[in-house]
Amino acid sequence: MMQGWRLWLAAVLVVAVIAGAIYLPGLRRRMREAARIQQKSAEQARQELAAPITTSGEARVKAKLFWASSEDHGTLAPVMVDLPLSNDPVLRAKQVLNTLLAGPVEADLRTLPPDVVLLAFYVLPDGTAIGDFSEALATSLPSGIQSEQLAVDSIARTLEANVPQIQRLKILIHGQEMESLAGHVDLTVLFPVNSKAALKADLSGTAITTAPAALTPVTDNGKLAARQPKM
Repeated sequence: MMQGWRLWLAAVLVVAVIAGAIYLPGLRRRMREAARIQQKSAEQARQELAAPITTSGEARVKAKLFWASSEDHGTLAPVMVDLPLSNDPVLRAKQVLNTLLAGPVEADLRTLPPDVVLLAFYVLPDGTAIGDFSEALATSLPSGIQSEQLAVDSIARTLEANVPQIQRLKILIHGQEMESLAGHVDLTVLFPVNSKAALKADLSGTAITTAPAALTPVTDNGKLAARQPKM
């Protein structure tokens, strides 16, 4: 009786081993395929979020985007990109900024981390724009006055070149005001977008409408000047 029970148990174990040998490779393949599909879906979703927003009937125009210069380190260079742009300033701003976030052909000329997403964008009646970006703008950007300033400058100059209705910009990180971008550039201020108007106001000693007293100044060449980090 005991011998028969052992033979039965051994037969069950052999069947289980054979079934496992047949089933497990297929299971592993299905798990790898599911992981690949999930990764592809996540990447596709990120690309869709970063893709320029277009609507039917939009005319293609030469948009001017500002990425890092390949010739003059630490500066920006304009690049002309053929884009279908809306006449609505909010949609137009989203279109050019999402293209800016997608990055230039040469990845090393990026001014913004590749995983940054524009979460929301608004334009107030007085020309103040509010851009809400994902946390990656602060966490993935290399800390340093130059890299942080180039990131802000590229956003501001791209908006200035393509959305004339915008006069100044407020940058939020996931809906919140941050003290700094990555430890240096002050995010509690409004950044001038219309550099000519900002420079004129700065030279005349008059404040730009609704801008706080701590507004980041503009230098003589129209480049945003970063505030010094708080000690």
